Amino acid sequence: MNHPYTFDPLPQPVVEPGEFAFAAVGLDHGHIYGMTEGLIGAGATITMVFDSDPGRAAAFAERYPTARVASSEQEVLDDPDVRLVATAAIPSERAPIGLRAIEAGKDAFADKAPLTTFGQLEAVREATARTGRKYAVYYGERIHSEAAILAGQLVERGAIGRVVQVVCFGPHRIGGGRPDWFYDPAQYGGILCDIGSHNFEQMLYYTGAAGGRVSAATVANYAHPETPGLQDFGDAHVVLDNGTTGYVRVDWFTPDGLGVFGDGRTLLLGTDGYIELRKYIDIGTDNGGGQVLLVNHGGQYRFNANGMTGFPYFGRLVRDCIDRTETAMTQAHALQAAELSLQAQADALILAP
Repeated sequence: MNHPYTFDPLPQPVVEPGEFAFAAVGLDHGHIYGMTEGLIGAGATITMVFDSDPGRAAAFAERYPTARVASSEQEVLDDPDVRLVATAAIPSERAPIGLRAIEAGKDAFADKAPLTTFGQLEAVREATARTGRKYAVYYGERIHSEAAILAGQLVERGAIGRVVQVVCFGPHRIGGGRPDWFYDPAQYGGILCDIGSHNFEQMLYYTGAAGGRVSAATVANYAHPETPGLQDFGDAHVVLDNGTTGYVRVDWFTPDGLGVFGDGRTLLLGTDGYIELRKYIDIGTDNGGGQVLLVNHGGQYRFNANGMTGFPYFGRLVRDCIDRTETAMTQAHALQAAELSLQAQADALILAP
């Protein structure tokens, strides 16, 4: 049915070609490509890349011909033209790379999970406060999902009243050929710290909360005894500081019969309605992903968000780095989401298989 809502215009590049240079350091996770594409779409230019695996760096440079392969991370940090260093290294290495970038006078852009220990969290908070530099985080399941962005615009327009609960489901397919660090919780941080970090950020964002506490959490290895360090299931309940709540369930149990890596969904309960996001697939239909379902006092609505919103986060981040503003995501918000993920992981009851 027809809807009464108008949405934000599609974002446009915010800088001229060559005006904002960034580099990639650490290509362990494929998210580096999404991070790079988002920044390029905003007008930024990728000029350098470094990875400990020369073949991986060469493949990246082949895909992005403006990126020169650096001989070392230090060469990137010494380049005065590089304004931002993006990293999707092994999770436990992201904060150290970002901190070195900050100390070199650059801003940092880390894949989620942006850090894996409370010590790293405090170090990032200290460095960003002292220098004024940014430690931005790629919470891609919201900032790089048009369904999630459209839902945010609906919430801003009061479509469901006050959001009082956010429920997130983040199933993933484990597949094969995973690197050793994928099975080492000291390196990937645990399932709630790693893939759960997306969801804690969404709880804060959609409810407008500034923080919260984990009231209960569990993790388990139910079905992968051959890799005991893997946590294939995790969930957590969160009570947020404005009286709202959140719940997340993440797992590595996507069956082979599903056509995508996971049937990621988010449910937003409001005082005047609710929204469901079917981000990656709408099972049993040909609709594809990017589906936003809204029910409120005015009726029932379905939006195909693909092509409706673009990804405004990246242009805002570029302008924030230039203008020293906080329009993409505040530093406090990015790190509070990370803190919730660390709290959930630390407090989690380990379930027996």
